[in-house]
Amino acid sequence: MALLVFAIFAHPSAALSTAPASPASPQSTAGGPVGVASCAGSTCHGREEPTGAVVRLDELKLWQDESSPAGAHSRAWRVLGEARARAIAARLGIGDPQSAPTCTGCHVGTAAARPSDGVGCEACHGNAAGWLASHYAVGGTHANNVARGMRALDQPTVRAAVCLDCHYGSDKGGQFAEHRIMAAGHPRLTFELDLFSTLEKHWNVDGDYAARKNSPSAATLWMVGQATALERSLSLFSNDRLANRGVFPELYFFDCQSCHRRIGDEPSYRPSSISNPGRGTPLGTPPFQDENMIMLAAAARVRSPDLANRFLANSLAFHNAMTVSRPTAVAAAAKLRADARALADRLSGSGPRETFAMIAALADTVTTPRYTDYEGSVQAVMAVDTLLSSLADGGAVSRGDVARIRPSIDRAYAAVRDPNAYNPGAFRTALRTATNAIGGLR
Repeated sequence: MALLVFAIFAHPSAALSTAPASPASPQSTAGGPVGVASCAGSTCHGREEPTGAVVRLDELKLWQDESSPAGAHSRAWRVLGEARARAIAARLGIGDPQSAPTCTGCHVGTAAARPSDGVGCEACHGNAAGWLASHYAVGGTHANNVARGMRALDQPTVRAAVCLDCHYGSDKGGQFAEHRIMAAGHPRLTFELDLFSTLEKHWNVDGDYAARKNSPSAATLWMVGQATALERSLSLFSNDRLANRGVFPELYFFDCQSCHRRIGDEPSYRPSSISNPGRGTPLGTPPFQDENMIMLAAAARVRSPDLANRFLANSLAFHNAMTVSRPTAVAAAAKLRADARALADRLSGSGPRETFAMIAALADTVTTPRYTDYEGSVQAVMAVDTLLSSLADGGAVSRGDVARIRPSIDRAYAAVRDPNAYNPGAFRTALRTATNAIGGLR
């Protein structure tokens, strides 16, 4: 329950923007959208019960679930009519949020049959005109559907790229969450591929699924998600059109807490910022948001030690380059992007031993000093929970053992419940307690 409550808190509404279109992630090009209604028949995905022989067939019911995060996509357009969205739109001066491209780019999608569908089936699976008939034809295959325009969401890099379009941002129209949108009241965006997949899950990973598609573990989804998120953030940062706003840089790319801290003029005031050894950024300089760098560094030390050293060096070089000039920073970003892509290819197929090692690495003496800010700490606790789930799914630990140590994980979640009450020392202690408890299950 604690995980669910936290996930609802952390799971943001989709991003907003006015950026023009260009390809940043896989998109279907075969035909146009046909709409959610085309999937809703009782012989298709519109049943009340999961009675299908191959797929559940009650997917629409899950997509529309009002009581669960699984229904968030179906509510995406509707929330634009609520008071909070209208207040944000008024501050931005963009008119009705339910029709403003700044909002509908994610709360509806770039190609939807009806705005009221919200984030419908095709927003994730791709426009269905080219594969609607083939995907239920006798003898049809997943590979054939993908060739006709369906997105291969069973591939972690493809799924991550699709999710990131709205849960981090892209350079397509209406899909880049500028700092001004956050300043107007939009929720802070965060992303973790396995957790978000779990929240929206409307499929069964069984023997039939594994025979037809790829079935990556939770640990693989987490690692690939972190690598893809970092590659995306560096790619958007390297886009001059998105990275600058007049004489100011686009602040969306920087660590929120580095500026949003308590200040005071009293003689006894002590700054609350803490030195971060993974950055090397001078005091008073906003650092690039490095939550994914922290996670990847810990995973790479376990899964790819040779690449880990290069990744750490290039991460630090990028942070240092941010204090020199934009051309220097963009050149350093290119090297780090290459590392992220390489790690996405390598970080898969972890066994229990490596998964335990990654959990330990997230709270060891190398990684712990990097938890100086809220965003990285949020990623850390989600990572520990995801990796523990991966161990349970694979039978390396029992569900009873997971339940027994759940209170320690809940305390780590509680340490990042409120960004305004975040305390690095308290979080580090809570995380270390949780990872020690998990380590005891070996």
